[in-house]
Amino acid sequence: MTPPKEPSRPPIPTSRLSRSARVGRLAAGQAARQLGTRAANITRDEDGKRRALERRQIETAEQIVAALGTMKGAAMKLGQVMSFLDVGLVPEEYREEFQTKLAALRDAAPKVDFKDMRKVLEREYGERLDDVFETFDPVPIAAASIGQVYRATLPDGRDVAVKVQYPGVAQAVRADMQNLGMILRLMKSVAPGLDPKALGDEIRARIDEELDYELEADNQRSLARIFRDHPFIVVPPVVSSLCREKVIVSEFVDGRGFEEIKQLPQEERDRIGEIVFRFYFGCMYRHRQFSGDPHPGNSLLLKDGRMAFLDFGLFKHISEEVAGRELRMVRLSIEGRAEELAADLRASGFVLASARYTPDQLLEQFRDLTWWYTTDEELALDPEIATQVMIDMSDPRSRHFAQMRHESMPPDHLFGRRLEVLTLAVLGQLRARANWYRIAREWIYDAAPETELGRAEAEFLRSRG
Repeated sequence: MTPPKEPSRPPIPTSRLSRSARVGRLAAGQAARQLGTRAANITRDEDGKRRALERRQIETAEQIVAALGTMKGAAMKLGQVMSFLDVGLVPEEYREEFQTKLAALRDAAPKVDFKDMRKVLEREYGERLDDVFETFDPVPIAAASIGQVYRATLPDGRDVAVKVQYPGVAQAVRADMQNLGMILRLMKSVAPGLDPKALGDEIRARIDEELDYELEADNQRSLARIFRDHPFIVVPPVVSSLCREKVIVSEFVDGRGFEEIKQLPQEERDRIGEIVFRFYFGCMYRHRQFSGDPHPGNSLLLKDGRMAFLDFGLFKHISEEVAGRELRMVRLSIEGRAEELAADLRASGFVLASARYTPDQLLEQFRDLTWWYTTDEELALDPEIATQVMIDMSDPRSRHFAQMRHESMPPDHLFGRRLEVLTLAVLGQLRARANWYRIAREWIYDAAPETELGRAEAEFLRSRG
């Protein structure tokens, strides 16, 4: 029996004007409510102020979700940042409802008929699909925010994964990026020290790169070379001759996804958690190039116990100076050198010149953001820990919120902090257990490894020079 045909969907809107109007109304409405809250707070007691601020925070979060919901493609990644946390940046009684809204963003990738995706493929290759691939399964095996993934075989018999960009999505995303300033102004109501222009420029640059699959192929090729023959990490090689601006082809890997991994025994989840931690943090600090998208859907557990990592569109290179500065600040925090840490934070642009709080206050705040991998004890991570770190990083309920109003996020460090908190969120979902500090010491202090995986990786690195 032929399955019913899915109703045709309207094309992805690409007009900035229509969508800009929707986002603009959301931003304007939120600004008016913020003014109303500040005026009313003059006559409220402390408990009333707290409740009002909490309501404003919920409304701000919902406004951001609503604004993101008017967007398509890569801009939705701003909402996906929080979409796989068990709890969100809202009070407990509102979490389930808010989480549902964020999950809807995560799953909102459009589904496009294969005939339209085929046109993209044949336009990119300049020839019929049957002349490029030996076989091509028209049923997608995965959907990403800006494309769909298919399984195919090459004339030489290799199984490959073919990621194809949705028709029209590049124009839609670029229109969304014109509206990004409105979203960042909403976020500025939570963290007033942020520089929306500088952050907007950095986000636009990374997402604009994500639209070019040939750049993504370069990113993946670089990491595949770094991790070739690694004992427990796999980055599938790309088929360079078949990669185009809107098509990326890589060797197919088959493995268990995150939902299945979460059901494994504790010992196996601990091992997987250590691999995830080593891959993302190791890429950032050892290799100074990393995926800015540590999402559960971007890794698979292979039959031989190795972990495969996928999707390198949202990618960041950092200089040796930036990596060294971050590691130095972590060492200063661990060692309790508050004066030096405060000086470094100010010199790096994390703390504004207007700030009037003490080095000890800054040290305490820094430790609250990094304690899970700078505390020398075994820790069982969970979603509540990830959420608390998120709160301490950017939320009015944080005890550091008064300080945050005099802080910023230098653009070169933005995606590194995103990597940190999303990696923590993945580990929290796994409920993985380890002494994360003992692992992190390998790149913080160039210390000898203390775990079986660490020793295996050290041997691999030695063999590669």
